[in-house]
Amino acid sequence: MIIGESGSGKTTILKCMVGLNELDSGEVLYNGRNFYDLDFNGKKAIRKEIGMLFQGGALFDSKTVEENVVFPISMFTDQSESEKRDRANFCLQRVNLKNANKLYPSELSGGMKKRVAIARAIAVQPKYLFCDEPNSGLDPITSIVIDNLIKEITDEYEITTIVITHDMNSVIEIGDKIMFIYKGDNWWEGSKEEILKTENIEVCDFVYATKFMKNLRSKF
Repeated sequence: MIIGESGSGKTTILKCMVGLNELDSGEVLYNGRNFYDLDFNGKKAIRKEIGMLFQGGALFDSKTVEENVVFPISMFTDQSESEKRDRANFCLQRVNLKNANKLYPSELSGGMKKRVAIARAIAVQPKYLFCDEPNSGLDPITSIVIDNLIKEITDEYEITTIVITHDMNSVIEIGDKIMFIYKGDNWWEGSKEEILKTENIEVCDFVYATKFMKNLRSKF
């Protein structure tokens, strides 16, 4: 989980990791492979291993749910049309979206759109899953559903998942390792247990910004 204030650099880091932004310095390593040292084909090979859940879902409005999920399969595999549909159906069932194949994004709720986006992100069986504010715009109950789904998929398919978020509920519920970004710097790292006890001033100001969290802190 990568957390921090708005404008701190969370999404910029994410874009650097997936190759949408160029680096000024440093490395991005995928199992020892420096993404920015690779040629076009090398980068494409790594992109086949990446699933991306964009903040707004980024579904194609003109495509059906099924067509949205099939899109990356067509881009990165040579599967037949029936194989693509079978994989899309499997992914949609995995995110609890049966019988939604022919619907369009405009016909879906916010939570359903996020689930379609997750189905699309796992369609090519990625090794790495990147999620940019997956709970943005969702009510608390739906947010929990999406959090649990991301956690289940991460564990079930043994994916390395990186989540950009400002939602402390998500951090506490599903975070294994937490990174706090402050003014573009990696300011603090630790577990969800450690973040509730840290004395780092900037982290505390962020974590305990609400009265609810301040009351929670008094218990530790």
